[in-house]
Amino acid sequence: MAKACYPGSFDPFTNGHLDVIKRIANLFDEVYIVVSNNIKKHYLFEANERKELILEVVKDFKNVKVVIDDGLVVNFCEKNHIDIIIRGLRNIQDYENEYSLFEFNKDINNKIETLVLFPNRNSRVVSSSAIKELVKYDCNIEKYIPLVIKDKVIKRIKEVL
Repeated sequence: MAKACYPGSFDPFTNGHLDVIKRIANLFDEVYIVVSNNIKKHYLFEANERKELILEVVKDFKNVKVVIDDGLVVNFCEKNHIDIIIRGLRNIQDYENEYSLFEFNKDINNKIETLVLFPNRNSRVVSSSAIKELVKYDCNIEKYIPLVIKDKVIKRIKEVL
């Protein structure tokens, strides 16, 4: 059985994330969406809230599981017998960050591979900071956030700003 892990903070979950999930759900028997906390980030949503939002979006995907894990992704993969880590790259800054993670992961376990997917055209510029700024200035974010969670994301951003 082919398994993959798609880790991230997902704060907020975007259509770019959903695009990656749709694509990998067609390639693997099981896909684990791993919600994690990055010590460098401040979050709009707690990890359990992010998990619940993602579950709302992916509820129709039979082979997708959403979990929270604050450890190293490579260790999560080892524990769950997953050989593939999926990462999305939007720009050169993402590349530099992801390449460093790739090297560390290979040092820890060289049997776990990292596959990179590029976003679709509509998702290349989407970031959590861009979403926050658009909401702050009352712009429409329907193009960037799954509709089923859009109102919750807007409400939280407006509470924080």
